Amino acid sequence: MNRRTIPLVSAIAAGLLTMSACGGEDPLASDDSGPRSDSGTVVVGSADFTESTLLAEIYAGALEAKGIKVKKTLNIGSREAYIPALQDGSIDLIPEYTGVLDQYFDKDASATDSDEVYTELQAALPKDLIVLDKSDAEDKDAVVVTRKTADKYDLASIGDLKEVAGDLTLGGPPEWKTRPTGVPGLEKLYGVKFDSFRALDAGGPLSVQALKNGQVDAANLFTTDPNIPANDFVALEDPEHLFAAQNVVPLIAKSKADETVTDALNAVSAALDTETLAGLLEQVVLDKKDAADVAKEFLAANGLD
Repeated sequence: MNRRTIPLVSAIAAGLLTMSACGGEDPLASDDSGPRSDSGTVVVGSADFTESTLLAEIYAGALEAKGIKVKKTLNIGSREAYIPALQDGSIDLIPEYTGVLDQYFDKDASATDSDEVYTELQAALPKDLIVLDKSDAEDKDAVVVTRKTADKYDLASIGDLKEVAGDLTLGGPPEWKTRPTGVPGLEKLYGVKFDSFRALDAGGPLSVQALKNGQVDAANLFTTDPNIPANDFVALEDPEHLFAAQNVVPLIAKSKADETVTDALNAVSAALDTETLAGLLEQVVLDKKDAADVAKEFLAANGLD
């Protein structure tokens, strides 16, 4: 392990202070006792990680360009928080990923191929929700280690961890401790059982910092994360397909998916591929550009503004 230069508790505390400084109130809270939005407004939400926020800004901008009234409710939290928000009308639209969304609604989901996952997902969705066109952009969960750790234990794939994980610590978002694609899936599919699990964030700065500083030996990051190449991290291969295809897709309340909304969001999906998404994310994460500004530039470059 690398020398621990920043205690984990301090890093978590700093992250919490940062969130507080940005507005610690519940993003779904409302002073109104009535509906969250009128019928002509689309409330766009996001999960609590950078890429989701960036995609939500892109969706919001594309809708506004078509004259649709938009309200943004960003950084809601995990899927366990924002899916109920979609179903109770607190939000109307959120960027999602086909594979994990399929597994959320269908505990017996088995598809791994991109098109098969999309088909299986459409059948699994509740009647009040639909997904629009999936994009070619894909961002998967990954088990990531430092180059030093990969070389020390000769790690190339997740299965290579089986004999050494008992001496290692895994870091990831709190929900990874119980999700089928988290700790339980690693044990079930690969026989990989870590010595301990540390709850961090959803592939965000706490996870990156903890991996860099040796506070964890492996972490859940996302494959488009520019921190992986920037830090020479190693994303371990997943030959058993613990992580199914994860194409970016708009998840929307069926009642809000009229022709104008659908066409605007499908046009975004048509313009997105993995390389493009990774480049946009790099501007936000490494170049420290505002996500809303990056979204505007993307929309303008693709004639969607």
